Amino acid sequence: MKTNVPQAVGVRFSKGSRVYSFDASSIPGIEPWDFVLVETNRGKQVGQVVKLIQDYRPDGQEPLKPVLRRANAAELALNESIKMTSGNVLEFCKEWAKREKLLEVKFIGADINFDRSYLLLTYATATDERVDLKSLRSEIQSEFSIGNVEIKQLGPRDLAKAIGGIGSCGKPECCCKAHLVEFSSISIRMAKAQGISLTPTEITGMCGRLRCCMEYENDIYVENRKLLPKKKKKVMTPQGEGKVVEVFPMTLSVLVEIPEVGRRQFTRDQITYEDAPPTPQPAQQSGRKGKNRAVAAAAENEDEDE
Repeated sequence: MKTNVPQAVGVRFSKGSRVYSFDASSIPGIEPWDFVLVETNRGKQVGQVVKLIQDYRPDGQEPLKPVLRRANAAELALNESIKMTSGNVLEFCKEWAKREKLLEVKFIGADINFDRSYLLLTYATATDERVDLKSLRSEIQSEFSIGNVEIKQLGPRDLAKAIGGIGSCGKPECCCKAHLVEFSSISIRMAKAQGISLTPTEITGMCGRLRCCMEYENDIYVENRKLLPKKKKKVMTPQGEGKVVEVFPMTLSVLVEIPEVGRRQFTRDQITYEDAPPTPQPAQQSGRKGKNRAVAAAAENEDEDE
């Protein structure tokens, strides 16, 4: 039995945000970069189509929410006006914090949906302690006539993404602000696999957490290390037998200490050793597994889960 498969599109609501899937079956000729009005769990929103999703396959979850229509000029103007109101809300909150002497609270963003029924207010503090902001919620609802106000505290990594800044490597904009859509789990094991110094300044980003970039090439290091002998392993080289003193996964080579010869570097195909694995194709740097693809400018499709 043939089922009706919706024409799905990926919609983004702001630069660097996640891409959500919507059903555009009722909108003929929809194209990337069209501005559209969509229905979300938080009310109506104006967003921009960033891609058409070919051969969309429902995964048994709730059906996609619809694209209501292309946004017209009046709706786009209204959306810009709402963004200005969001800025006014943010300034109001900053003045409120000064008045209440809550100087440790830094308000980061205010996002009002298209029909002004919902506001997401984000803030951060120097510590992880939560602050009672119930009175602020009431004042916002009264001052700006917004029914549902959600106040969310940001963690260090989300805060860095929100405000941006120079990357630890010197790039003019840190990765989380420039292109990362979601954060992956980073561990000290990744630094060890890549031979990165465990000095805090070498492995932490501006957020004070382990650098996201340690994930980018981690799969390559892990796979290529499997093709090379470990340190202290005895190997046979064209210049005699020696002991491995350093491993270079990215070049598939090792540094070997050879008696009466000294240290020499050899590629994998120049050495032999006991229990050596077969010679498969080395891992390539052209891509990353699964969640590592967050760097792509057109983010991987994410179903609407707000």
